[in-house]
Amino acid sequence: MNAFKAYKACVPIAWSPNLYITLVRGIPGTRRLHRRTLEALRLRKCNRTVMRWNTPTVRGMLQQVKRLVVIETEEMYKARKQKDANHCALRPPLVVSHLPAPASDSSQ
Repeated sequence: MNAFKAYKACVPIAWSPNLYITLVRGIPGTRRLHRRTLEALRLRKCNRTVMRWNTPTVRGMLQQVKRLVVIETEEMYKARKQKDANHCALRPPLVVSHLPAPASDSSQ
């Protein structure tokens, strides 16, 4: 279940003490009221995430700008960050030896 569907279902969010809010749509072209709401949530740039307490006030603000943001619980946020970290993890180094191969005695 993605974060937006979870928000619409209100299943995990109702029990989570913290909400992680990510701005996924641009601010230009939005209504002034929505821009002011995003400013109050401290969301200024796309793909930035902020953590807010799960209060009725914050949930009302999120309801107002729900098409611009994605809401995640703490567990969902940590799982997404872990998945991104695993995806970008460094591979073990490739060891290449540039030393000449040892000469075999069978050539004599």
